[in-house]
Amino acid sequence: MQTLTETEPPIKTTFTIEEIQQLLPHRYPFLLVDRITDYVPGKSATGIKNVTINEQFFQGHFPGKPIMPGVLIVEAMAQVGGVILTQMPEAKGHLSLFAGIDKVRFRRPVVPGDQLVLSAELMVVKPKLRFGKMKAKAEVDGQLASEGELMFSLVTV
Repeated sequence: MQTLTETEPPIKTTFTIEEIQQLLPHRYPFLLVDRITDYVPGKSATGIKNVTINEQFFQGHFPGKPIMPGVLIVEAMAQVGGVILTQMPEAKGHLSLFAGIDKVRFRRPVVPGDQLVLSAELMVVKPKLRFGKMKAKAEVDGQLASEGELMFSLVTV
């Protein structure tokens, strides 16, 4: 007699905007990730942000010379990292908040029409302390736009 074995469901490696909205608490105009194109559980994720002239921040940053604010590029990188965190068992029932930002550099402006390719890789997670650190970067057409280390803290919601 042949025994049937149960197979585990395949690991999800991409996420649509609807699936991202189920994972992250952010909403328009502050949800800054349009798609996750690659996800490795507990390790890394890559996503995209399509930058359009319709973004609210371009009205004032800067009239006649629209440039995406650096702080929003960092936030977009952190949101990709947040997707990694929301899938980890130790993060269930917690909200991930910035605890620090180190070594962030901006290498080129991000303007309407650009597609930001955002990647985040966990460096360390200390579950008992509910603290961790990730390395992140943002690229446009293969050119580095920003990079840095982002620290996070998990707080109970």
